[in-house]
Amino acid sequence: MVSVNEVTQTVIGAGIEVHRALGPGLLESAYEECLCRELDLRKIQFDRQRHLPVNYKRIRLDCGYRLDLLVAGTVVVEIKAVDRLLPIHQAQLLTYLRLGGWKVGLLMNFNVAALKQGIKRVVLGLDE
Repeated sequence: MVSVNEVTQTVIGAGIEVHRALGPGLLESAYEECLCRELDLRKIQFDRQRHLPVNYKRIRLDCGYRLDLLVAGTVVVEIKAVDRLLPIHQAQLLTYLRLGGWKVGLLMNFNVAALKQGIKRVVLGLDE
């Protein structure tokens, strides 16, 4: 079984590869497509644009939320192409983690000079 830390390390490596090839300035959708291709090449399982329902008073509601990527069933990846990451982006990812019951997420902002500057790892009650 692959640890969540190994999964995040692999996703970050794949993101760096995409960023090296494309640089900043593209739309989020382009980075998402290329990151998916890179994960495929690395034979890493992922779900793309996965629906995330909201459970409210024991009723499941489809409110239109979608995860950019869920990698190896354990790491939520939220892709951005913005001037800078804001607290609302982290709050969005924390909400996705809470709603889905996952523990680790990555915010990846590709609109930076070096991707290392645009990565934020978010953890919600991880025991590892």
